[in-house]
Amino acid sequence: MANFAKPSAPRFSVEVYQNEFLPEGGRDVHAIVTVTSTGGAAATRAAATRGSAAVVIMVDCSGSMEYPPDKMRGAREATAAAIDTLRDGTAFAVIAGTHVAKEVYPGQGRLAVADAATRAQAKEALRSLSSGGGTAIGTWLRLADGLLRQSTATIRHGILLTDGRNEHEDPAVLRATLEACAGRFTCDARGVGTDWEVKEVTGIASALLGSADIVADPAHLSEDFTLMMENVMGKEVADVALRLWTPVGVEIQYVKQVAPTVQDLSDRRTEAGPRAGDYPTGSWGDESREYHVCVRVPAASVGQEMLAARATLLLPGAPGEPPATLAQGLVRAVWTDDLVASTAINAQVAHYTGQAELAQAIQQGLEARKMGDVDGATAKLGRAVQLASASGNADTAKLLAKVVDVVDAAAGTVRLKAKVADADEMTLETRSIQTVRVKKS
Repeated sequence: MANFAKPSAPRFSVEVYQNEFLPEGGRDVHAIVTVTSTGGAAATRAAATRGSAAVVIMVDCSGSMEYPPDKMRGAREATAAAIDTLRDGTAFAVIAGTHVAKEVYPGQGRLAVADAATRAQAKEALRSLSSGGGTAIGTWLRLADGLLRQSTATIRHGILLTDGRNEHEDPAVLRATLEACAGRFTCDARGVGTDWEVKEVTGIASALLGSADIVADPAHLSEDFTLMMENVMGKEVADVALRLWTPVGVEIQYVKQVAPTVQDLSDRRTEAGPRAGDYPTGSWGDESREYHVCVRVPAASVGQEMLAARATLLLPGAPGEPPATLAQGLVRAVWTDDLVASTAINAQVAHYTGQAELAQAIQQGLEARKMGDVDGATAKLGRAVQLASASGNADTAKLLAKVVDVVDAAAGTVRLKAKVADADEMTLETRSIQTVRVKKS
């Protein structure tokens, strides 16, 4: 483990957990790379007057937001609560989204700078929010991107709220918009009520390295928006990349974030020189995340060893300057004829492999349930119950219990409930990627 951060900046560390021992001829090496950032809170306070963040809030104002009326009312109150949470000096704007995107505050293609006066003005402008029209989320994101690109802030972030499906825009347009915006800003996405599409909302958050969640009851929107904005205000370092370098003959099989949520980063790779590639991790405050790296090494004989991969955390430099190294860790491979050593599964690797399987089992089980495949749904959701129980993922276990009757959690024996509330099913699907950390021995 190595740490290269400057004392005045948040400090990053990298730890690698793995069983480096392989049997003769063994090729696949698994490692959990734990990245931890500390000191960000102090750095954030020191940067409070520097305008180190820019945030755009996108509020769904389509016609369905008025049914029931408490959705629109909740959206106004939640946006006001988020504005109150802004740190002085933060650049911000509010967008009303329908089949078009409209600037609510400050307008004229600008960002406001948060202080007592602009917060009051913005909250007054929220009174004009009313529902009507369709839903074209790509237009909202494109306007947010244009506003955020004006800012030189370190942290550029969006918060998006919707209550419906993206019905007035070709899916290809939204995909192209997300591809264009990726790397320019991060975005948290929320669905309010139960008439929106889970895959759309989670897809937006995944593409833009943010969080996704359901707020079934509009009365809870203000609390959720406040927490989201507090999290944004706690970020200090943006555009951090995980660079993996591998020797000749080594192939990267996949790279996945596995905590606090499961997110496959394999197809996000950008080439960074001979045998090196960068994987985006987004913005950081005081936090820790885990990444599962799997590489395939050339077969070798007992007694040989090699560096299988080098994981380096990088921060982009100024134009024309190389990136700064924040921290580094090594993944090794050692071939042995010791059967006990070569067959042992590292606890961290086993735990997060199970958490990734848990997320997949839930998603496949719910899809089978929607398709009327009772046997398939029962098998997959039963496996999910078993994995949640074994890993101590109590929150997911509680959500599963609202969709299935648990007969034997340890064995994964369940029965599908005859009737399930839409909110319960959508909550389970939306939060299926949330994981629990490995229990430290």
